[in-house]
Amino acid sequence: MIPADVFRDQPVLTGEAVELRPLDAETGAPFIAAALDMDPEVRRLTGTHREFTEEEPAEWARTRPDHHDRADWVVVERARGTTVGECALIDLDPDNASVGYRIALSGTDVTGKGYGTAATDLVLEYAFTVAGLHRVALEVFDFNARARRSYEKSGFVREGVWRQALRWDGEWHDAILMSILADEYAALRAARDTGSGGR
Repeated sequence: MIPADVFRDQPVLTGEAVELRPLDAETGAPFIAAALDMDPEVRRLTGTHREFTEEEPAEWARTRPDHHDRADWVVVERARGTTVGECALIDLDPDNASVGYRIALSGTDVTGKGYGTAATDLVLEYAFTVAGLHRVALEVFDFNARARRSYEKSGFVREGVWRQALRWDGEWHDAILMSILADEYAALRAARDTGSGGR
């Protein structure tokens, strides 16, 4: 069991390639712009059918600091200081020390550069070593092979499938369920620290 407001003091997370900054009205400006002009491929990869009004993402970003049962970050490429996406720990279950995870990069121009994996690694380090979580889970659509490989690099394990969970362009797609547990993360981190974990 962990506190229901475990994310009250959400920190900036800094790695070599990316920095994760808590999402709010100020840091969320690029996120708001991306939501209003969402790349069609990002829509498909995230299964986002709906369109957003100008007010919706702005209000959503403004209220993020008030939600202590979740943690939302913008993903900033450190070399240029450019926002390349956003990620979040969501659906906190404090009794079972479990959360969901999601990440979305802002467009195909920033995919395949390692930003997603770098951001996920920072979030998992925070989730397990600071927040004291036991389980982090996610879902990824069956056609998103690049994301599945990225999650596997970070230690996520496939554990099931939600069959035909998304209908896109007239076709049904499965959602692959993946998770990582605290002891699995600890073993992966130890292997990386000794140089035997590979990347």
